[in-house]
Amino acid sequence: MKTENRIIWLDWLRVCACFMVMVVHSTEPFYLGGEGARILTATDAVWASFFDSFVRACVPLFIIASSYLLFPLQTSTGAFFRRRLSRLLVPFILWSLVYAFLWGEPAENLRSLLLNFNYAAGHLWFVYMLLGIYLLMPLLSPWAERVGRRELQGYLCVWGLTLTIPFIREWASGGELLVIHGPTGIPYPALYPLWGEASWNAYGLFYYVSGFIGYLLLGLYFRRFVPEFTWLRTLLIALPAWFAGFALCFGGFLVRAYATSQSFPIEGPVDLAVGWETPWYNDTLGVALMTVGWVLIFRKFNRTLHRASSDASGQQHPQLPALQLSSVSKASYGMYLCHMVVLAYASSFFRDWLGIADEGSLGLWTTPVEILLTALTTFCLTAIVCTLVQRIPRLGKWIVG
Repeated sequence: MKTENRIIWLDWLRVCACFMVMVVHSTEPFYLGGEGARILTATDAVWASFFDSFVRACVPLFIIASSYLLFPLQTSTGAFFRRRLSRLLVPFILWSLVYAFLWGEPAENLRSLLLNFNYAAGHLWFVYMLLGIYLLMPLLSPWAERVGRRELQGYLCVWGLTLTIPFIREWASGGELLVIHGPTGIPYPALYPLWGEASWNAYGLFYYVSGFIGYLLLGLYFRRFVPEFTWLRTLLIALPAWFAGFALCFGGFLVRAYATSQSFPIEGPVDLAVGWETPWYNDTLGVALMTVGWVLIFRKFNRTLHRASSDASGQQHPQLPALQLSSVSKASYGMYLCHMVVLAYASSFFRDWLGIADEGSLGLWTTPVEILLTALTTFCLTAIVCTLVQRIPRLGKWIVG
């Protein structure tokens, strides 16, 4: 979008969501490690759950922003894919190659790129998901142009039911992440089957109306049918929704961690951490409630960016704070792609400097300070680099989008 026409609250949303992603990844060393899962102290369990729960809506917020700006399509399908895919795919391929050579065995990493992202750069899963959403947008756009409030609310209610499925699976399987035999006799370990799923069919009743497609519809609903509220009404809706979602995420992680063991450190295979993370899944109720709260709050951050002002002589003076925000917002995709390069070294530096867990130089405050310093350092450095690179004529967009 041109600078004078930008929706400034979406810039705020994307910039903050980008920082949230970095907080998520700065928190991971405090519950991941060793064989895969490791929490050193009870204090670390609380801090990890607090920070990760607080920012877990980061990925859904990016989908909301894409929905708000692009859905339904305002151009032909061909024009849409030419613009979006070129800006996404080239930087994605470039940074996939960077990570392939940066960590692990380059030859093995390059071979695996034919089928999936390298798990050493696990954050790149997001790009595959986003491309999948883009593939669906042209199909759903004709319906989105004419859908009414009640019809859209109906689909959102169905999607809301799917947000409980991870917990239903967990309950039905007795807390096991994978089960050998479900009610239909699964011949190999798999997620517990529900409503039409079986070893020969992964596409159950709610498959096509679950997952991130709900956030695409939620963004459409906000844009089409939710007026801008007063601050009072915004807070009366946003805060209860956000705190309810946060409680589900924060409490859910701690309950699962403490159920593993009453003594610390807690260590085990990575599947153990995956189980702890269940309440943090993007397709769960807690994350969706926090997303609604965040969107309502961000919508109060000034709707549009005003044009540059003029002095008495008629000379134009751009509004620098808004323009700087816009620059970081436009560079947010590049920041997402490259931030793990900085974050890995920043996290290691601050842990070596301040120590580990309660035995660190700041006592029980060591962990939160390390998380915030790592995230802030990563955010500032990547923002500076990506905004500068993006200004390189022709080449910049191929590097950072």
